[in-house]
Amino acid sequence: MIQGIVLGTIQGITEWLPVSSEGLIVLAKLRLFGGKDIGEMIHLALFLHLGTFLAALIYFRKEVFTLIKATFQYKRTSQEHQALIRFLLVTTLVSGVVGVLFLQTLVHLEDSLAVSGKVITILIGLLLLITAGFQLTKRESSSKGPQDTTLTDALILGIVQGFSVLPGLSRSGLTISALLLRKFDDTHALTLSFLMSLPVVLGVNIVLNVGDLLVNETTLWGCLFAFLFGLATIHLLLSLSKKLNFAYFVLFFGLLMIVSGVW
Repeated sequence: MIQGIVLGTIQGITEWLPVSSEGLIVLAKLRLFGGKDIGEMIHLALFLHLGTFLAALIYFRKEVFTLIKATFQYKRTSQEHQALIRFLLVTTLVSGVVGVLFLQTLVHLEDSLAVSGKVITILIGLLLLITAGFQLTKRESSSKGPQDTTLTDALILGIVQGFSVLPGLSRSGLTISALLLRKFDDTHALTLSFLMSLPVVLGVNIVLNVGDLLVNETTLWGCLFAFLFGLATIHLLLSLSKKLNFAYFVLFFGLLMIVSGVW
């Protein structure tokens, strides 16, 4: 029970931050609970993503229901909903292809890719700091929202999300950073990243975890606490994005990315 609560809490808090939740869960399992099988621990980390998946699904239930309804009435729905549906479909497909290719590569290059993941994280963090500097100097705010998504945005975000299979990389950190660098405003960047996570997390668990993970007390408690803390973290981040100046929000995220890469 205690193990599930601790691991679920870590997943719930870190899933939406620019740090690798999988890496922290594996580390906690090794240091605190004597884990030995890395493969089993990675499967556990992926399973705990279902808790944060449910958190995002419930938090954005109105948006998700509207998008599902709009998908079946595509020609009659608004241009904003059409753009968002296209964006999510393309990002999911591209992420799947890129992710599978990288997973095949990981078998042979795991150690070097772990190092590369940290370097990429630090570089993205530096790019965000530069972006924040420009925003503070120019005193301009970004204004792109879901209705402004293009095929280019979808391809870039799909590739970026696919990259998150690399050890040490955070899916939410990469996607939110890419959206900010593509000049989406902070609240919409967070919302789009959360929505992008839904089909990917569900798909990964169906492909990799069905039939391989024993559902027990630890995993159930873990999912529950991942759900609770994931819900609270989503709300906190969205609240901060509405209160903080865009430049300071980007600065905050950039610093977190650099600390994550160095740590």
